[in-house]
Amino acid sequence: MAADKKTSSKQGKKSGKTTKLWKLYEIQGDKIVRKNTFSPKSSGDFMANHKDRLVCGKTGYTEYKKKG
Repeated sequence: MAADKKTSSKQGKKSGKTTKLWKLYEIQGDKIVRKNTFSPKSSGDFMANHKDRLVCGKTGYTEYKKKG
């Protein structure tokens, strides 16, 4: 007879990347201020701030920054 192998079919729960929303806001006095801009094509979504452009990850909308 073959040796009985005890295999565990239960795998650990994979956790996705957590969103760090606390990095997108700052507190100035009694007000909460957004650091990044919202996308004009998709309301409520932030635009990613790159070195030379602003990009919406949901719609692909891109605004290029001025050189200088």
